[in-house]
Amino acid sequence: MAATSDSVRRGTVLPVDAARWAMWTFVIVNVVIVEALFVSAGSGKNGVLTVAKFFGLHAALLMLFQLLLVARLPWLDRRIGMDRLTVWHRWVGFTLLWTVLTHATLVVLGYATLDDTSMGKTFVALSGVLASLLGMWAAAIILVIGVISTRPLRRRLRYEVWHGLHLLLYVALGLAFVHQLEETTTFTSSAFAEAYWWILWLFSFGALLTGRIAVPLWRNAYHRFHVTAVVPESDNVVSVYVTGRHLDKLPARAGQFCIWRFPGHNNWWLANPFSLSAAPDGRGLRLTAKAVGSTSAGLRNVPVGSRAFVEGPYGAFTSLHRTRPGALLIAGGVGITPVRAMLEEQSAGDIVVLYRVRSEADAVLLNEIRRLIALRGGRLHLLTGRTVEGAPPFGPDSLRRLVPDVTERDVYVCGPPAMTAAALSGLRDLGVPARQVHSEKFGLA
Repeated sequence: MAATSDSVRRGTVLPVDAARWAMWTFVIVNVVIVEALFVSAGSGKNGVLTVAKFFGLHAALLMLFQLLLVARLPWLDRRIGMDRLTVWHRWVGFTLLWTVLTHATLVVLGYATLDDTSMGKTFVALSGVLASLLGMWAAAIILVIGVISTRPLRRRLRYEVWHGLHLLLYVALGLAFVHQLEETTTFTSSAFAEAYWWILWLFSFGALLTGRIAVPLWRNAYHRFHVTAVVPESDNVVSVYVTGRHLDKLPARAGQFCIWRFPGHNNWWLANPFSLSAAPDGRGLRLTAKAVGSTSAGLRNVPVGSRAFVEGPYGAFTSLHRTRPGALLIAGGVGITPVRAMLEEQSAGDIVVLYRVRSEADAVLLNEIRRLIALRGGRLHLLTGRTVEGAPPFGPDSLRRLVPDVTERDVYVCGPPAMTAAALSGLRDLGVPARQVHSEKFGLA
């Protein structure tokens, strides 16, 4: 596949910083608007209900932010990365949970105080009002999703089960929207307030439907992806070659990943994020995967000529973020695949690759890596053996010995979580500026 030229960013504002500033500006502006609407709408029937309304308005705003964080908006995804957006989505989700529970508790307490009755009787009475009942259902669904998303339970559930239950959040959002329409006076307190809430809800749901449904369906109908070859690279590693129509118009870059489905081979809900293991050239795509699960293990049995459903490309692990002439690419195991694609794209600067594997026999695509390194005039350090057998391969001393000018390079890290954490720790200890360090977790949950 042909390499494409890369460039080193000369400006002072990095793409990731620009995206974060844009997000924070969007958040702050909307919080200020909601605060102003809260004040202008006046107080509730008593002090407790006024505070309850305050939490309810902010819960609605948090729901909308949740949608935008998982809408997979290309401009954000290519600058921040799906992994970081997903982490933010998780923490916003738990904030939403506590905000909703606080709102619900204060509503019951406020009406109990107003009617001079118990909270239990008030809860039963409110459940008989459709608008309130819809809010209760929404809160219950959010509570269930919050509980199953805690780490102890999440680790016990298969991704497909967790994801299926997580989709109930969209039901909760619909219920909450109707509840907001019927229950709160802030939504209709003025023409501006009504227009604001409608625009924000339509924008958030529109972004979600566009990014998660419309764009993937359109791209697959337009490109008509299909498998052209399945090539075993070793006993447990396989490459799948995919082509289609007009692939020169697919906005893919080396280092990115796609979510792959092979209809007829696995159920439609069985999908995996696999990196592109070759730089896109407008004619075909390639993924290379290690057999670690039922889906990836069965890739070698995908029939040639069968259709492929490709969602993406996604990810910020690209040369878009280059700031220095030289680059250090650190990979572990099958994490070499995006690095291999980036090597094919690199056309300038001094390139060093640290490739960590247990033994040379485990080094995926090693011959291709060596050829590309030689073509670029770079250096390859194949780091084999067990960590306990010597100095940590990604400790500060080891990194300084292998790459003396490491602090002057952009560093890309991709590999298993433990290896990635060790490499990032070593880079921090060496004082490599954070703006020069790029890593990304390729996962859906």
